[in-house]
Parts: sequence; structure tokens; C-alpha cells
Amino acid sequence: MGEELKVIVFSLAHEQYGVEVEKVRTIERMQPLTRVPKTFAFVKGVINLRGVVVPVIDLRGRFGLPEEEYTDNSRIIIVAVKDMEVGMIVDSANDVVDVDGDAIEQPPEIVGGIRAKYLRGLAKLSDDRLLVLLNLEEVLNKSEIAQLEQFGE
Repeated sequence: MGEELKVIVFSLAHEQYGVEVEKVRTIERMQPLTRVPKTFAFVKGVINLRGVVVPVIDLRGRFGLPEEEYTDNSRIIIVAVKDMEVGMIVDSANDVVDVDGDAIEQPPEIVGGIRAKYLRGLAKLSDDRLLVLLNLEEVLNKSEIAQLEQFGE
């Protein structure tokens, strides 16, 4: 029996994704973002979260998916990556599930139009759902993190 992971499940373009609970700081409703010039198109801006400036990216834009209007269900998932907090805009945050480590498989080269380097694996859940687990270190790769870190100073 592999180790069990607690995973936050969220939706993006009608697919289910997951990120480990221990990497999630908080899940926030959509709020006004302050735009930042000269950044990647998927960087939507920054928010002031309890006195901390947090850069926010749109995961749809990051993955090259068509962007859509934000709805009442849209959420900003604040994750911690390498001593830095970053917000990820998702269509909705749905659930927390336990995933058996043995149920995680290597992702194929492309899943739902997303390159495998952004993915940690695919997990089969007990209710026959397939959950795509994100590799946060690649979703926010080092050079982009270095660029974003300038806003936190």
C-alpha cells in the first residue's frame, strides 16, 4: 500500500485536477487584481492577502487553454512553491480527496492539451474519476518564479 496523499480537487476546462493539501495555503474567492506590467500573459496581477503581496496566475492561460470569464465559482488557490506563495485562478475548487500513492500513474505526453512536464501523474479515484495531479514546480518554473519574486519585495 503506497502512502496516501490528501489532495484538493479543482476544475479547469471541465477536467479535474489535484494539488497536495500541504502545498495549499488557502482558497479565496475572486477579488480585484492589481495588474503588473511586463509580465507573462498568464500572470493576471497581484493581490494583497492579509498584508502579503501574492502574484496570481490564470491556470487556463498557463496551460494554453482558452480563457473564460470568471464566475461565482472561480477561486484563487494560494499555493506555496519554494518559499513563495502564488495564487492560481481555477474554474472551481470542489473537494478534498485521499489518493493512494499506488494509484498514481505517469502521465501520457499530453493530457487535455497540457504538456506532461506540468503534471505529476494521473490518479484513479475509487469512483472511477481520473484526477490530474499538478507538478507545481514546473507550473511555476524557476525563471518565472524569479521574475514573480520581484513583486513580493
